[in-house]
Amino acid sequence: MLVREPFRIGLWCGFKDLSSLHNGWLRSFLYGKESQTLLAHRGSFKTTVLSLFLAIHLVERPNENVILFRKTDDDVSEVIAQTKNVLFSGAMQQVVLDLYGVRLRGVKDRATEIHTNLCTYQKGASQILGLGIGTSITGKHADVVVTDDIVNLKDRVSRAERERTRLQYMELQNICNRNGRFINTGTPWHKDDAIGLMPNVSRFDCYHSGLIARDELDVLRHSMSDSLFAANYELKHIADADALFRDPQFSDDAEGLFGGQAHVDASFGGADGTAYTIMRERPDGSIIALGKLWHRHVDDCLDQIGALHQVYRVGSTSLETNADKGYLSREFQKRGMPVSSYFEHTNKFIKISTYLRKDWSRIRWLKDTDPEYINEILDYNENAAHDDCPDSAASLLRRFQTKVRYNADLNGGV
Repeated sequence: MLVREPFRIGLWCGFKDLSSLHNGWLRSFLYGKESQTLLAHRGSFKTTVLSLFLAIHLVERPNENVILFRKTDDDVSEVIAQTKNVLFSGAMQQVVLDLYGVRLRGVKDRATEIHTNLCTYQKGASQILGLGIGTSITGKHADVVVTDDIVNLKDRVSRAERERTRLQYMELQNICNRNGRFINTGTPWHKDDAIGLMPNVSRFDCYHSGLIARDELDVLRHSMSDSLFAANYELKHIADADALFRDPQFSDDAEGLFGGQAHVDASFGGADGTAYTIMRERPDGSIIALGKLWHRHVDDCLDQIGALHQVYRVGSTSLETNADKGYLSREFQKRGMPVSSYFEHTNKFIKISTYLRKDWSRIRWLKDTDPEYINEILDYNENAAHDDCPDSAASLLRRFQTKVRYNADLNGGV
């Protein structure tokens, strides 16, 4: 069974959506001799298959060690926890009993490590170790190096993040033991991301995996931009020659934002989100900015907005009154936050393509800006399903450009 249909372990552990497709992936991970890369669309259960591989490989080859890399330490903990659930399930306990005549026990109980009584070597390294991709790897070695989703949304919106991930992936080549191998899984986000460095790629897009019905695909397609759907479900990158916004620039100058102004594009329910933008013009002509996006009603975001208002010493906050008849302005004033309310007359596309496009190259986004906020701007076009973030940024820039300005002459007059 382990050689021919190892996916049955997953079925017995409750992963009812696994199929013969996943069985092929799992057998390739377990018994392949060469390094390999599995690219599969979102929702294809590739991380579930990876957890099954880690558990079964530990039992079949208990003296080999595996190091798992994901984007962050928190991401690693999720996979290690799922692997432990499989490993110590009744199904796997029975497999171990049949193979070795002993009961499986954990020797180490740590959130990012797995070590059991099946291991007989004395190297000191755990059978499975999980690390964030940015963690120091000095002195680390592994028979199998696994990367899972080390490329994510941050790599799409930030060139610096893409370059950092590529360098980190290249450094991993030094920790793989002689005759060892790499197993990479993920989804591409950008044509220049670290996926391009990975060997022996197998692709399973949404049309050939058989995992998503066509009517479900239609719903997904209409819920996001064409470029995002292409990257996440078709596993390809469409040309962005006509994109309004590309290559956002970032900054660490948080103090440069102190004393700036803010804007809220509020959600009062439905599919829209609540976008919050702070900006401040600097003497050199650049604009420091911070963007936040919550997929919640604005009432549920007021505490977080208030905290950001205090941290960055925000002056007034611009609020549109078209939808709420001044309700939100009153809520902000109750919390001691000055507001500047206005009634919107301008078409959103005209506003965004005028003000935000004109000043896009001047903006330096703080690195605490939500990736989803930047992503929504990069995906914007006239037919975009969501425009809360670009609308908020454009509205605030329009306020900068239309404010009253005074010019003093040499004699101090106005």
